[in-house]
Amino acid sequence: MTIESTEFGSITIDGKTYEHDVIIRLSGQIEKRKKKLSKELYGTSHIISKEEAKFIYEDGCDALIVGTGQEGNVRLSPEARDYFDKKRCRVEMQPTPEAIGTFNHSRRKKIGLMHVTC
Repeated sequence: MTIESTEFGSITIDGKTYEHDVIIRLSGQIEKRKKKLSKELYGTSHIISKEEAKFIYEDGCDALIVGTGQEGNVRLSPEARDYFDKKRCRVEMQPTPEAIGTFNHSRRKKIGLMHVTC
């Protein structure tokens, strides 16, 4: 699987364009991000909550690559960071255009969360 490109509001993976944030599972399955898990708590989807972190994480994952948006606005809450630390899951956060390259070249057992706007 290859993430081909992103622009404000979309991401293209293996020739298919998604016009929403996505989670790329260990299996390569692509899911729509459940932003409401964070938005209900913080009033924004730019802070990833512990509840959303629990939804994102899968056993066997040793890396989470977060595309933080075109301008890099997404961040982890302290509780989400602690959760991933306890799971021994390394979190790499970069603006989405940069995170695409990191995801595509990583050899780790990884999950991707790609924010496609701000």
